[in-house]
Amino acid sequence: MYYAIIARDRPNSLAARLDARPAHLERLRRLQNEGRLLLAGPHPAIDSPDPGPAGFSGSLVVAEFSDLASAQAWANTDPYRAAGVYDEVVVKPFLKVLPA
Repeated sequence: MYYAIIARDRPNSLAARLDARPAHLERLRRLQNEGRLLLAGPHPAIDSPDPGPAGFSGSLVVAEFSDLASAQAWANTDPYRAAGVYDEVVVKPFLKVLPA
């Protein structure tokens, strides 16, 4: 089943986000290589594909896990979490409807 991992960044976390980004992306690429990643990306803090120093307000990852506990465990070990980028992380089951 898919799970949505919805994270909210702490204020002024851009530097920590940039430092932890390579490790964060490596984990996402592993999910992708396993065929488990539906989508992933950040939420720009402003209405722009390149928010510059405004940074990001959070992230969304939708990926397949065996159960909610596994998805939560994966989210808890995210490098962004360890680096203090995220203020809050919510993990919820997700049903993909469209596109079919």
